[in-house]
Amino acid sequence: MNFMVDPIAVEIEGGPATKIGEILLAAQKISRNDLDRALEVQRSMGGRLGRLLVNLGIVSEIDVFAALAQQANVPLVRSEDFPKSKPETSTLNTSFLLANHLLPLGDADAAQRPPGFASPDPASPSLRSALALVFDEMPRIYFGLETEITAQLNAWYLQEADDEGMPSEDQPEAAEFIEHLRDMASEAPIIQRVNQILSHAVAAQASDIHIETYEEKSVVRIRVDGELFQVDELDNKDAPAVVSRIKILAQLDIAERRMPQDGRTKLRVHGKEMDARVSTIPTMFGESVVMRLLEKNFDLLSLESLQFSAPTLQALRQLLKVPHGIFLVTGPTGSGKSTTLYASLQELEGAHLKILTVEDPVEYRLQWLNQVQVQPQIGLSFAKVLRSFLRQDPDVIMIGEMRDAETAEIAVQAALTGHLVLSTLHTNSALGAVVRLINMGVEPYLITASVIGVLAQRLVRRLCSNCRQPLAPAQAQAAAASLGIEFGAGQVLYRAVGCPSCRGTGYRGRLALHELLPMSEEIKKKVLEKGASLAQDDGVYAAGNLLQDGATKVLSGMTTAEEVLRVARQND
Repeated sequence: MNFMVDPIAVEIEGGPATKIGEILLAAQKISRNDLDRALEVQRSMGGRLGRLLVNLGIVSEIDVFAALAQQANVPLVRSEDFPKSKPETSTLNTSFLLANHLLPLGDADAAQRPPGFASPDPASPSLRSALALVFDEMPRIYFGLETEITAQLNAWYLQEADDEGMPSEDQPEAAEFIEHLRDMASEAPIIQRVNQILSHAVAAQASDIHIETYEEKSVVRIRVDGELFQVDELDNKDAPAVVSRIKILAQLDIAERRMPQDGRTKLRVHGKEMDARVSTIPTMFGESVVMRLLEKNFDLLSLESLQFSAPTLQALRQLLKVPHGIFLVTGPTGSGKSTTLYASLQELEGAHLKILTVEDPVEYRLQWLNQVQVQPQIGLSFAKVLRSFLRQDPDVIMIGEMRDAETAEIAVQAALTGHLVLSTLHTNSALGAVVRLINMGVEPYLITASVIGVLAQRLVRRLCSNCRQPLAPAQAQAAAASLGIEFGAGQVLYRAVGCPSCRGTGYRGRLALHELLPMSEEIKKKVLEKGASLAQDDGVYAAGNLLQDGATKVLSGMTTAEEVLRVARQND
């Protein structure tokens, strides 16, 4: 096949009439059972059926690509038809060719008609748009086997860089090692291992999965109810392939192992649709990976589900009805601040409001929210996004976190010009948020004019209802005294015991403690008088402080005094 001449260009439009699985069935390359098994994996993990069939070892790559070529009516180019020498590609960046597995079949000179290209995905909209932009017309794109294209590109570009003494990752063996990793990550045993890890984590209602590599071995730990548990061990020779599999799912660069990376992917595990946020960092003995699991049925979450006491919930809803001002949620990392903000946004009538959010990262995607993720690497900071927001005619603005004086200043300006601003701060108490703003350079008179309320929040573990047991009267009396409450006759406090359903911890799930500080006239006066010297006892809360809210939940049998004291001591 001579690709230097002008063969008929085949446009790929619309969906194929015959599905890839039916083509392979008709060609007797797979059985109906094979297809059903692959479709089940696809329903759980997503991804393209052809790639899954290859990864599961059911059918060869050539059979799948031959079927894809038949399906799309696009020629399949094999390695024997590739150019014998590297084409001139001055108009295309080498990294673009490598990242997109795009093989030029002739010289890529923008002054002439563009050559044909081979790609594992000729219909990719982003690829076709990029090539049309470079050449001012749509080049011809043919099917090619990913393995053959990758091998040829590596031979032309990566090996050449090594031969010329240019720095490549590690040494000349780097390209071969990366391909080995890619192959291992695409094999059934590694896919099944990653699926098992995900399945175990979702079944245990874990919020995070940690894969950590040490000198002797690699371990898999999951965070359940705020605590980490080891659930698996990996041989260090398999760990890089497991990490690479997760990177492939999150569309990260498996060749980059020396720099941190962040990505996200969609999963379907045990019938649940989930988003997973993936973060990797290089450590001494390999890469550490953390996956944050986020359920997608977030629409079901409401303020009622967040264990607010009735007075606090009523006061919070009154604050959310205020048309302008700043509402802050404070607490340490992992205390559920973002969840509370999202639930608060759910209370607003999004259909009649312009709601803009700036987050790092965007955790949940909700209807009626125009969400922006900050990207510091290109200068898209919280402050820069916020300035643009004010020209977007918003009603409500959510700021993922007030990190600096500039962001706080713009938020105050937005509140004073008629916008409702919701944000988070890392402080120990509700009143501490006011002190933090003053320390960030916001004048006290601006705080009293803009801030409408502050909610402090902590998470404690909830007692397992299957195994909790009443405390003896003397122990209950001591527990109540530690919380500063009176223990009356007929009251029952419980202790954690442990059973199989709670992994022997005595706790299952978490609940929130709250203290809500509305900015009353009394508090405003104290802020103006004392400034940053405000003390904790200067607060007047809607329904008591964190410790008092915790005591209420201990008396109702939801948690223990030890849990409340762990996160809500009075000296906070």
